[in-house]
Amino acid sequence: MIRRGMKSILRLALLFGAAIPVVAAPAATAPSLDTHRIARERFGNDAPWYEERIPFFESADPRLDAVYYYRWSLFRAHQRDLGADGYISTEFLDDVGWQLEPYASLNDATGFHLGEGRWLRDRRFADDYIDFMYRRGNDRHFTDYMADSVYGRFLVDGDRAGATRHLAAMRRLYTAWNDHFDTSKGLYWVEPLLDATEYTISSIDASGGKDGFRGGDSFRPSINAYMYANARAIARLSTMTGDKAGAADYDARAAALKSRVQAGLWSEPLGHFIDRYKVDNAFVKYWAPIRGRELVGYLPWTFDLAADDARFAGAWTHLLARDGLGGAAGMRTVEPSYEHYMRQYRYEGTAPECQWNGPIWPFQTTQVLTGMANLLDHYHQSVVTRGDYMRLLRQYAALHYQGDRLDLEEDYHPDTGRPIVGLARSHHYFHSGFADLILTGLVGIRPRADDMLEVNPLLPGASDPQGLAWFRMQDVPYHGHSVAVTWDVDGRHYGGKPGLTIEIDGRRVAHSPTLSRLVVPVVRAAVPELQRPIDRAVQLVRGAFPKGSASSATDVENVHDAIDGRVWFFPELPNGWSSPKAPAASSPRSSAPQWYAVDFGKPVTVSRAELAFFADGKDFAAPRSLQIEVWDGGRWKPLGAPATTPVANGITTVGWTPVSASKIRVSFPQIPATRTRLVEFKIF
Repeated sequence: MIRRGMKSILRLALLFGAAIPVVAAPAATAPSLDTHRIARERFGNDAPWYEERIPFFESADPRLDAVYYYRWSLFRAHQRDLGADGYISTEFLDDVGWQLEPYASLNDATGFHLGEGRWLRDRRFADDYIDFMYRRGNDRHFTDYMADSVYGRFLVDGDRAGATRHLAAMRRLYTAWNDHFDTSKGLYWVEPLLDATEYTISSIDASGGKDGFRGGDSFRPSINAYMYANARAIARLSTMTGDKAGAADYDARAAALKSRVQAGLWSEPLGHFIDRYKVDNAFVKYWAPIRGRELVGYLPWTFDLAADDARFAGAWTHLLARDGLGGAAGMRTVEPSYEHYMRQYRYEGTAPECQWNGPIWPFQTTQVLTGMANLLDHYHQSVVTRGDYMRLLRQYAALHYQGDRLDLEEDYHPDTGRPIVGLARSHHYFHSGFADLILTGLVGIRPRADDMLEVNPLLPGASDPQGLAWFRMQDVPYHGHSVAVTWDVDGRHYGGKPGLTIEIDGRRVAHSPTLSRLVVPVVRAAVPELQRPIDRAVQLVRGAFPKGSASSATDVENVHDAIDGRVWFFPELPNGWSSPKAPAASSPRSSAPQWYAVDFGKPVTVSRAELAFFADGKDFAAPRSLQIEVWDGGRWKPLGAPATTPVANGITTVGWTPVSASKIRVSFPQIPATRTRLVEFKIF
């Protein structure tokens, strides 16, 4: 296999100006990471979920490592189980007023969710999510690049059938956006709020500087880059199905958009891609350009829309300028020269609300770092260096820290890095990416549609202060195989050959003594069939079956939270049914066992439960024991389940011989002087 691929490797190496990889015979590889130990250290009792699913990473920068693993805990927390509808990813941990009911989904963050989730070894989460979004979840509440994200997932897992099964829905959604297409300009327009970016230059100036939450309809680099990416993805997926006419149609749409964006949204005076107004009123005129630079102007590189042209590449100087878009703590969404820069217009009570007139947003920071990685990987330019990329990646990583605590919030002040929107909903916010940046940028795995694996780490040389002396990424799923990439500048850390090494399924297949592009053949393997056990206890609509009930603390929302399909253990946002505090051990009052029950409304066959209990070392503790009981029509009868010790902040699994039941409950004695929080009660 390796010999047959050498001509292709040579041809690609010459094309990209890359070093030809040294393809090695089987040899000693870098020591495997102790994934069990790492998972226990990073995730405690919840370690099994991660150990079975995520790629594992370590590097010479412990803060990058910590944020990498935190981001997987963020991903895990945002997986909502909808029961028969499978899993979706949420943007906010808890409910917000503008979500799609009753699912709590929002389509604007889908690209980030799939960008992260495509790297899991368990493909169910991304697969379910894609199915849901194309069946009912994408209501076009916001702009998105859903089709491009599905194609991006295919580049990792290589599953052609999975990638193409929603082509008809992709085309329908694409056509639906004709209501935001101006045929005279050949460009799409959108209100910034529906681009998930309220209070931009266009919306503020369209109000005469008085507001900016609504209004400001504009031809924006964002929506046009998204539609370009979606058209390109639909064309490529159509080719995979043999639909040449469909592929030609969408290729033409993508080409037309690329031409129109570069001709119409590039500002020579500003040297930047900018908005032009669709709205025409007393303050702004149709097709007039906005009067400043915004971070959104880099999205043409995020999706490879921008041509490889030095004139366009010059825009990146504005990101590196401290008086431009490059804030001391992160990327400004608008330059400080804008008249209404950082003016706070909107509040919830006295708390500042979301705005895009200067604050750092992890949302666009992720997009810009993705665009910068593309620029460094396959554009010809001399503006941005790999040291710049790593500096900005570390700057972004630092935003995840609130003191010593990891908690990503909605937006930040560009001078201090402190959170601005301090609302409860903002904790552990999932409208961005990070693991994907590590995998495709720092480690440099550039997923492809053909049977090749390409690796090009975006690290500067060892003498650069932004460099890394070593890293290892392993257990990366790619085209049905398991990939590992190791960098060891001098061979001392891993005790092997200095340089960059690629392993496929535990076998070393390529090595370079320096940081360089390596391209190796990989025969695509069939992806394993997905397992989809269905949680029968999930309740999305209050009052419908299944119904929860509890021995105490019977507030409707409190009871509902234990069967809402959400599992997280972050202390900042309570989640689950919480009992009253049990009497102290010295109290003369006895403490009756607490219980939580699920009424299915009809007999169902069940054989297993998963219970998640929260503990914080203070008020909340997991019970020392539990018992699963079934309603036999007149009384609660213990099931013949083996004795199980509940764990805190992890999953306790209890199995039994299959039984038909209309009601199931769990009962447990509380630990004295503590409360019990049942985060989720799943029944299969």
